[in-house]
Amino acid sequence: MKISRRVFGGVVLGGTLGAVLGGTSAGNFAAGTDNTETDKINPKFPSKIYKARITELPTEKYCEQLKAAGYDGLEVTKWNISPSEAFKVRQLVEGYGLRIHSLLRAWTDVNDSRKFESDVKSVQTALRAAAAYGADTVLWVTCRASGGLKMPEAWDFDVDFDPKTLKVKTVAQGDNSKYTQYIAAQDQATEASIRAIESLIPIAAKEGVRIGLENVWNNFWCTPKFFAAFCKYFDSTWVGSYLDLGNHTKYSRCEEWIKELDKTILKLHIKGYKITEVKGKLGGGVGDWSKIDEASIDWRSVRKALADVRYNGWMSVEEDGHSNEKYSEILDKIIAGN
Repeated sequence: MKISRRVFGGVVLGGTLGAVLGGTSAGNFAAGTDNTETDKINPKFPSKIYKARITELPTEKYCEQLKAAGYDGLEVTKWNISPSEAFKVRQLVEGYGLRIHSLLRAWTDVNDSRKFESDVKSVQTALRAAAAYGADTVLWVTCRASGGLKMPEAWDFDVDFDPKTLKVKTVAQGDNSKYTQYIAAQDQATEASIRAIESLIPIAAKEGVRIGLENVWNNFWCTPKFFAAFCKYFDSTWVGSYLDLGNHTKYSRCEEWIKELDKTILKLHIKGYKITEVKGKLGGGVGDWSKIDEASIDWRSVRKALADVRYNGWMSVEEDGHSNEKYSEILDKIIAGN
């Protein structure tokens, strides 16, 4: 099997776990796969995008199906697993010429002091498991807002924040007195998340696995500029954004998120969202989830925006409703810019 190397942020990604287990470390894989048929640059765009699906743990049958449907790899959600067991799964997947490119840790609540330590430890477990899987990224949502806090409507968010500390001044134009509790919760979440992420960077570097912070409906970092500032705050090779093309469409267009996140983008999720009533200058509005091919998202513009920021990497489908084969066809069209 031909294994290539990827340089990210000027540093060759690497880890030690692969050597211990007798395999190649997570970071020594390219952003794509060893499938030479798909390892080509689209002549229309100066970037490569690889197709993946998401599953808890893949079976032989699932790998067969993905390979036959033209996928390059997959993302797994089983994070609480021993490195030795994860390595066995890796061997299974790579036996089909596929790759596990990412591990989805998903939600934690580090803004809850009672859960901070246990949640951070869970991400440590996920980072070690990811390295054994052969993945170079862990998707993580650090925390969320709850409890009925008064917030602006999605399209009214206009966050003014200190770029050095990320402390929020206002979250919308006009009188912000009704948002006082939410602003305090946002600041507390930012502070707790920074502490958690900074404590995990050394482990991420040791394992050769990056921390991908996802834009998700957690009611924090709700605008492209603010979320981008949060991801860039760490100024680290090992921290970036895991951009979901579909999430946060109610706040602003996908293209705006791509433009602001730029080189922080580590990986992509893709799902559909349909705006039924446009509100706000950045194209957000009232809507609901839809299938990718029924979304009110301009996928051609999205593909161009990804090329503009020179995104090279993975795009994982995060929805159901079509067959694996149909989603593969849809991704082919999006990747080709059609």
